[in-house]
Amino acid sequence: MGMLDGKVAFITGGARGQGRAHAVTSAREGADVVVIDIAAQMGTVPYKMADGSDLAETVAQVETLGRRALSFEVDVRSQASLDDAVTQTISTFGKIDILIANAGIWTQAPFWELSEDDWEEMMGVNLTGVWKSAKAVAPHMIERRSGSIVITSSVNGLEPGMNYAHYVTAKHGVIGLMKNIALELAPYGIRCNSINPGAIKTPMTDHQGAWDMFAGHEGGTEADMIEGGYHFHALKGTTFMPPQVIADTALYLNSDLAASVTGVTIPVDAGHLLLTGSNPAPVR
Repeated sequence: MGMLDGKVAFITGGARGQGRAHAVTSAREGADVVVIDIAAQMGTVPYKMADGSDLAETVAQVETLGRRALSFEVDVRSQASLDDAVTQTISTFGKIDILIANAGIWTQAPFWELSEDDWEEMMGVNLTGVWKSAKAVAPHMIERRSGSIVITSSVNGLEPGMNYAHYVTAKHGVIGLMKNIALELAPYGIRCNSINPGAIKTPMTDHQGAWDMFAGHEGGTEADMIEGGYHFHALKGTTFMPPQVIADTALYLNSDLAASVTGVTIPVDAGHLLLTGSNPAPVR
């Protein structure tokens, strides 16, 4: 018996990283899975984004676990595309029980150097895209009087971060959005919660720009990033964490174990938010 037996999970940003972990974990626990991803490069994003082969690999991993999978190359900034994916999912699988609104991007610059495109793409994906994803599934969940929505925020939804004000703003915003979704959908038996990941090792964080940030200079290395991760967390032995720690938290929130949990945000940050700044003496 899986924790999500018979469920259908609709996951945005599902081609790799945290999204793939959500898809595979949901499938392992008995859910059929719908994977949504833009599967294309965005103009303001400096690291390589997921492509169609990444999306296909996630589908293959779900199917290897004996569950059904659908995939759609969809930009979460497009309401019409999300609505169409929801309609096709319901036609194929009959329902949607779970939304994991995970699609997100991360870029860096002082707020006064951000271009309008930097700001608009960040808000469009990380905040407006979450609203549009929830908007797409809400009528169906309301009709069924059942559903669970989990939103990916960040520790930067609870604190600032140097040189990414647009990301911080969006991640603060989705916590407010989550609380309102939870309030407005509670009368229909639908829950909504969010997760605040700490430093997670995915292609979004494991690239030259991130290495330089943790090194404090250009020419940083992956080793600099890993060392910086130790200082980012309080919990012994913790540097960048695997995406699975976030997928496990979403699994709990989407399962019957959390049947009475709604309107909350859960930091999964190895104690980062306990720190006043960085950890000057991490214990390994």
